[in-house]
Amino acid sequence: MTKRTEKINVLFATAEAAPFAKVGGLGDVGGALPASLHANFADHIDIRTIMPFHAVVKAKNPPRKKIGDFSFLANTQHIECELFVSDIDGVPVYLVDNPFINHESPVYHGDWQLDGLKYASFSLALLEAMRYLDWKVDVLHANDWHTALAVHALATTYNNDPFFKGIKTVLSIHNLPYNGWGSQEAMNQLGFTPSDDPDLPDWAKFTPLPMGLASADKIIAVSPGYAREILTPEYGCGLEVYLQKHADKVMGILNGIDEDLWNPAEDKAISHHFSVSELSERVSNKLDLQEALDFKVNEQIPLITIVTRLSEQKGVPSILEALPQLIDRTWQFALLGSGSPELEEKARKLAEDYPDRVASFIKYDDVIARVLYASGDIFLMPSLYEPCGLSQMFAMRYGNLPLATATGGLADSIRDFSADPETATGFLYTEKTTAGLIESLNLALDTFEDQETWQLMQNNAMTTDFCWKTSAKKYLDVYKSL
Repeated sequence: MTKRTEKINVLFATAEAAPFAKVGGLGDVGGALPASLHANFADHIDIRTIMPFHAVVKAKNPPRKKIGDFSFLANTQHIECELFVSDIDGVPVYLVDNPFINHESPVYHGDWQLDGLKYASFSLALLEAMRYLDWKVDVLHANDWHTALAVHALATTYNNDPFFKGIKTVLSIHNLPYNGWGSQEAMNQLGFTPSDDPDLPDWAKFTPLPMGLASADKIIAVSPGYAREILTPEYGCGLEVYLQKHADKVMGILNGIDEDLWNPAEDKAISHHFSVSELSERVSNKLDLQEALDFKVNEQIPLITIVTRLSEQKGVPSILEALPQLIDRTWQFALLGSGSPELEEKARKLAEDYPDRVASFIKYDDVIARVLYASGDIFLMPSLYEPCGLSQMFAMRYGNLPLATATGGLADSIRDFSADPETATGFLYTEKTTAGLIESLNLALDTFEDQETWQLMQNNAMTTDFCWKTSAKKYLDVYKSL
């Protein structure tokens, strides 16, 4: 048998891709993973991204070329589409528009009928776009529920279509609880039929993400830890029995970060650049921030930081309960994030109660985020679950030691102080309660007083390899194996 040497054609289908559209971690991956595959493995792979031409992308107005118009029949409806091509870091990015995508709306409406129509129609349109381009895809790599229906459609509606014959499918799970439930009416309208996989629970047979999982050749969670967790009742969202039964097609690959984009030696957002070899420069960022926040300016006071969505899942209630119980200890705290109105109010109140040591920025701001990464000593991530998490990687890159729950990608990416102080990059704890957080914070505050140990941990953290190339190679291996 002759060895196959031609490139693998991979279509990467996603709702988000930074910098065009980014709501969460999916946007980071959608921009960075295809770019890394293209940059490092262009001899092996022709990778192209496809995403909806959202209003937010139109507002950014990236350079693009219109390829043309096509239409297809979904149930009894003719869906008219426009197709454009743009570029992210050398990767062609196809932008698809149709009447269900084209409203002046956010990436996610929150209205299930509108979101359902947007993503169910996009899942069909992305397949028809390949036909229109006459580009033969070897692997379709779909992401989350928004494009899972394309995987299902290949196995059902398009099963006997010669154009799509032989396509292998990968479905990435970035966050299992978001499964597309509520899209049923939209799927009916567009002619989707339920999965006939007898292993799926009844409710899942007509729910987008499980429908895609049942049809996919490979299921990839965004960390090895999360891949194991989704096989358990605590994290499996009612699909754990199905996933256990099909565990042979489930695996995890840890996300990476763009180490050029997140580089404290060159970051324009911070006032003092530093690196592992010039770690002493780092503290000037902290002193500047302490002054700006009207905190006591003293490098020996540990500065605790967090950049997060204010939600229960991120463990924010624990933080707001824990800090007042540690008021007798020396620390300062700066929070950046938005989300639940109730948690936003509590974060404001904490800053009002302790103005000399707590600051709350209730918004998202990339510059402030980078300043907090570069200035803080301890970075909090007490998530109840965390499929991968990127903030802990950014924090480590900037010498800000993460303190996190031992879950999902956090446990995969942080080396725990209690396990081995010599190789540690942060602090992990297993009891997901306020008491667990307090115990771990006390340990971190005690350890901070030993600056020799602390600097060793900073050195370990800053030199940990989180570059996308390592992860991208694992994805390439999966594509090749299929």
